[in-house]
Amino acid sequence: MIEEKQSKPALGVFQKYLTVWVLLCMALGVVLGKFVPGFASFFSSLSVAQINIPLAVLIWLMVFPMMLKIDFSSLKNVGKHPKGLFLTWVVNWLIKPFTMYGLACLFFFVVFKGLIPTGLAQEYLAGAVLLGAAPCTAMVFVWSSLSDGNPAYTLIQVATNDLIILIAFVPIVALLLGVGGIAIPWLTLILSVVFYIVVPLVVASLVRLLVVKRKGLDYLNEKIIHRLDPLTMVGLLLTLTIVFSLQAELIWENPLHILLIAVPLVIQTYLIFAISYSGAKLLKLPYDVAAPAGMIGASNFFELAIAVALAVFPTQPAVALATIVGVLTEVPIMLTLVKIAKATKGWFPSREETHS
Repeated sequence: MIEEKQSKPALGVFQKYLTVWVLLCMALGVVLGKFVPGFASFFSSLSVAQINIPLAVLIWLMVFPMMLKIDFSSLKNVGKHPKGLFLTWVVNWLIKPFTMYGLACLFFFVVFKGLIPTGLAQEYLAGAVLLGAAPCTAMVFVWSSLSDGNPAYTLIQVATNDLIILIAFVPIVALLLGVGGIAIPWLTLILSVVFYIVVPLVVASLVRLLVVKRKGLDYLNEKIIHRLDPLTMVGLLLTLTIVFSLQAELIWENPLHILLIAVPLVIQTYLIFAISYSGAKLLKLPYDVAAPAGMIGASNFFELAIAVALAVFPTQPAVALATIVGVLTEVPIMLTLVKIAKATKGWFPSREETHS
């Protein structure tokens, strides 16, 4: 049985001001790429089979600490909140990727047609699709905690979605990119998921199992995960600096595009939250299940999206740019959704009422 009492994660200084850090790293990366060309060329040269080694290491630093938080033993409790889980799965995998694709097409190819060249629009579409097909993992623990969500349900939700990612991410991305007329390097796409999801997930699961068995869960949370958490943010910020240095010319010539990319991403976030949250109300779920159900779909596993963008589209930097804009917008938007959720807590029955 999962313990309901868990340490409540909160936004640290890096997470709370993530948008500010991202903007600073974007600016630093562009300046380095534009005025210190040797910086970008040095990192470009450190590639093997189209995989940039420094970026691969940094992405592992982002992903591995998050994977340590996933407790797959929670799957034995998967029947505790079945309606909430089915709602999450349907929204995350049968609705979210397709609404993201639709909104991206609408804005990049229709609304902003005169502002974004067709070639760049296709690359931005690919980045948006990668974001839309990757629901949040680790950060949802923070959003759930801030909105007074049920930690046990959140844990099950994250664990099941991580397993679904292994099966559904590649075919959904391939389908939507294929429909969008974007060439799919299938082998690279599959290998990137294996390298950035399967391998760190297996390694983290083994480490978690051994540490919990020998030292206990408190030791894992307080001595290992707590100390490794900063690596996620450091890895992310260093990755952004390097990526933006590699894309300096593109961004320097098209600064307005960052705002244009943000428009469908912001609309998508609020739309998916509205769908999940409304679905939870129709299903008469308790608030502490409804809140995290809305949060996981609204936020994105942007670390995976960035990693796949860099691996699958190494010569099309605008794809990675679109995924990074998702990082830029996520924290302020999710904080507004936390406030919306807490302000509407009275819309939902209490846990006692759902069990009466």
